[in-house]
Amino acid sequence: MTDFHLAQFNIGRLAAPLDTAQLADFVAGLPEINALAEASPGFVWRHTSAGGDDATADRPYEDNEIAINLSVWESPQALWDFAYRSRHMDFLRRRREFFSKSIEPYTVLWWIPAGTTPTIDDAVARLDLLRANGPGPDAFTFREQYPKPGVTTSS
Repeated sequence: MTDFHLAQFNIGRLAAPLDTAQLADFVAGLPEINALAEASPGFVWRHTSAGGDDATADRPYEDNEIAINLSVWESPQALWDFAYRSRHMDFLRRRREFFSKSIEPYTVLWWIPAGTTPTIDDAVARLDLLRANGPGPDAFTFREQYPKPGVTTSS
């Protein structure tokens, strides 16, 4: 059993309202992609809006067009495999149809004790930390990962 899991938070500014033709494929694909995530090896948990199957109703930013995604995985590799080696990649390829130019950085990773659930407020704070200080052990990216707490790496 793993003592720590990987929390993941990403945001994107929607290119149009969710109920428009431009986002129809994105919205229609949410149930399939969410089910795929939940069935993926290493998946632990994902945030859902109250009464909904996805997080599209939650808007923690003043900019109401920013959509969020918050999930927990057993490892960076498990998240990577879902995001980049599954049908999810089909939606990533079309992200410019669904989302405006990226807000940089738009994804943050951090370690949490296994069995805990991150909050949206914590996720927003982690992304803010990454933006303010760059990658570090408390907020990092796929490109610059940090090991689980208590794990040392050799140089």
